[in-house]
Amino acid sequence: MRTNALREKLDRGEPTLSTHVHSTWPSVIEAVGHTGLYDYVEFVAEYGSFDLHDLDNICRAAEIFKMGSMIKVDQSHQEFLAQRGIGAGFGSVLFTDSRSAAEVRECVRIARADTPAWSGLYGAATRRNTYMGYGGNEAYVELINSTVVAVMIEKKGAVEELDEILEIPGVDMVQWGGTDYSMSVGMPSQYSHPDIVAARNRVFKTALAKGVPPRAEVQSADDAKEFLDMGVRHFSIGTDIAILYGWWKSNGEEILKVMGDAGLGG
Repeated sequence: MRTNALREKLDRGEPTLSTHVHSTWPSVIEAVGHTGLYDYVEFVAEYGSFDLHDLDNICRAAEIFKMGSMIKVDQSHQEFLAQRGIGAGFGSVLFTDSRSAAEVRECVRIARADTPAWSGLYGAATRRNTYMGYGGNEAYVELINSTVVAVMIEKKGAVEELDEILEIPGVDMVQWGGTDYSMSVGMPSQYSHPDIVAARNRVFKTALAKGVPPRAEVQSADDAKEFLDMGVRHFSIGTDIAILYGWWKSNGEEILKVMGDAGLGG
């Protein structure tokens, strides 16, 4: 059975760093691995197109470098997507759009083995994470139950029921979602509004106080400083498509300016 790199880090109380990818091209995952800097890579399946073969190949590429892997799933069809991701080899699932503690409990059940102890929904299945064998033994149950369950706190209802959510057994990590939250309270993208900032800070500080690791998504080392001062130890930085867009835009503008200065403007 495979080890779960993110689970091992969390169990040891060690900090982690990850990055996001939209691309299903395994070479992108390998490029991340070649840096030797990232503990795991998050495939943001909620936003891109993919098939089930892609999930297997993403996990294979991460495993070459002993990196962990996380899949971010849509709330619609979350049971199917999460369980096929776990079966492909993802060691963590990031669940989205939960609006209540009851919905978060369902997320945990999806990623836990179908045993009396957990009343989980993941049964015995011959998938990549259990080759070559049908699974269902004690090692298989342990593997399924080692899946790191991460939950987006990004809806008004989830913030209102935050304390209850953080006390649910099996919630391993939470992630603030400012864009969704700002929409859900009628202030789209007003990230600096005092009410949005207060909600964000409450999520991080309450999670830390209750011993549930929060993760901060940042775009630079400078962005991380505020969260480090709070006590946050888990970060995710950058997204492949945004990185490419930023490079193409800034460098394209620069080369067009140089061309214009040389009299080659259109």
